[in-house]
Amino acid sequence: MKGERTGHTLQATALVNEVYLRLINIDQVHWQTRAHFFAMAARLMRRILVDAARSRGYQKRGGGVTMVSLEEWLVVSPQPGEDLVALDDALTALAVVDLRKSQVVEMRFFGGLTLEETAEALHVSRDTIKRDWKMAKLWLLRELRGGPQDVI
Repeated sequence: MKGERTGHTLQATALVNEVYLRLINIDQVHWQTRAHFFAMAARLMRRILVDAARSRGYQKRGGGVTMVSLEEWLVVSPQPGEDLVALDDALTALAVVDLRKSQVVEMRFFGGLTLEETAEALHVSRDTIKRDWKMAKLWLLRELRGGPQDVI
């Protein structure tokens, strides 16, 4: 949300409210753990933010990407909505190659989950999540720059 233009209609409180409204309408979900709940909230936040960016009519961006960390990427972007759509496309492509790495990014980047919470939600070790997070960030940055398409 920090990277959005000033005056945009989707504020952090509105995003949380929208997620809440969608979560309370899910009658058949049996929350396994707190981490499971936050994982679902992260997925919904991703969908809401990407849908908002797409609804503003952004097109997939071209070249000229500067090398920055994934965490800084949307903050420094001159067109954050456009980049959010590109990140969503890259995450979707990553899910085809490695679903768990895609889920790790979704939970950590969109949901703000810690390494421990992400590990709990995915039923793997903290070290596995740490490795997945590192590899996924590298893969996504390469994908967003338009680099060679090697498998993870």
